[in-house]
Amino acid sequence: MGSEPTAADVVAACIERGLTIATGESLTAGLLAASLADVPGCSAVLRGSVVAYQPDVKQALLGVTDADLARGVVSEQVAAAMADGVRRALSADIGVGTTGVAGPEPHDGEPVGSVWIAVATSREVRTQHLVIDGDRAAIRRQTVVSCLALLMTELAGAATG
Repeated sequence: MGSEPTAADVVAACIERGLTIATGESLTAGLLAASLADVPGCSAVLRGSVVAYQPDVKQALLGVTDADLARGVVSEQVAAAMADGVRRALSADIGVGTTGVAGPEPHDGEPVGSVWIAVATSREVRTQHLVIDGDRAAIRRQTVVSCLALLMTELAGAATG
């Protein structure tokens, strides 16, 4: 494996451990699920994805609460709720949530490049705040790379835990 985990690494690790993934994506709008779907054999792993760009969709489909949203759409709480909500909604072992500001303008007081990602299992939710430089495409791509890395950290723990 190279310095940055790939979607193929994540799919292989999930297959090896018999685990499934679902994604709840705002900022990435399905880019993470698409990267996993590009890998042959992903159907053994990928349960599905919900692109929840608007707050009401986050609430209706992923169970994000008013209290979560009160912290800001781009927040640790919303990313965590999205990850756990999609995990539950799609009956997956692991859920991933992405929310952030791709620009070109700041949103709700958050600067362009501010991103929260989360990985949820039945045991825990891991979150990570990212500050990414670049245009919309670069911010979205780097968010996917960071999600794959966070997934591999979770999967490494699943192998020993």
